[in-house]
Amino acid sequence: MDTSTIDIIKTSGEKVKFSIEKLKDSLKRSGADEHTVNQIVDRVRDELYQGISTKEIYNRAFALLKKEKSYFASRYKLKKAIYELGPTGFPFERFIADVLKYSGYETKVGKILQGKCVRHEIDVLAHKNGETTIIECKFHSQEGLNCNVKIPLYINSRYLDVKEHWNGSSKNKSKLTAGWVVTNTRFTNDALQYGKCVKLYLLSWDYPKNNGLKDRIDRLGLYPITVSTLLTNREKQFLLSRDVVLCRALIGDDFYLDHLGISETRKQRILKEIKILCNH
Repeated sequence: MDTSTIDIIKTSGEKVKFSIEKLKDSLKRSGADEHTVNQIVDRVRDELYQGISTKEIYNRAFALLKKEKSYFASRYKLKKAIYELGPTGFPFERFIADVLKYSGYETKVGKILQGKCVRHEIDVLAHKNGETTIIECKFHSQEGLNCNVKIPLYINSRYLDVKEHWNGSSKNKSKLTAGWVVTNTRFTNDALQYGKCVKLYLLSWDYPKNNGLKDRIDRLGLYPITVSTLLTNREKQFLLSRDVVLCRALIGDDFYLDHLGISETRKQRILKEIKILCNH
């Protein structure tokens, strides 16, 4: 079958041509070896048809990876796992704060800061090397919803208002030097252009290139607990409600798993999966 002629439907409803290379790349990111990747690609290719959705392709590849090794499947489902942090944006804010902590920042979530004109609730406040950054998180619990130019326009005006008051106050020991907008989806071209123009740092699923959210998570091994293929949805929601957002938080501190009444055998399987995932 000539797969280059197959049209697939993205979550946004857009129709694009199927790309074997994109499927291979996403499978390789899971850590699976070349042989496993090629086997799965062959199986998925045999089941393609005109108009198949990206969701169906993902589900098939995920099931085959899970059969092979659960932690392959966990890494493969990273994008979906970020959506599962919802429906509210608060766990996503905590997740971003935790990712920044591992990059050397001191972080606080949900701080109220005085601006020159009005007060603002800031999602994440981050300090490093005598400089302060304010970060606004735009979380979408559904795929296909991108951040348009209105978002950075609005965030930049808030950033400038807070910056003028912050840097004019003798109480603050650091300088407010940067404003960020972080989303789990993507920015439109206009949003990226505006962010670049006003020097607002934009971080999305795959932007900046090679340093987007997915790259940072993979590089640091900072996976959200929602990637686990062994925890149930109820267990994940319990952990998130206790501000346990990162898989790493359970390594060496399995009190929460005991609290959930998880058997010793299952607990060891969960911890083994998490350790392999975080150290892979």
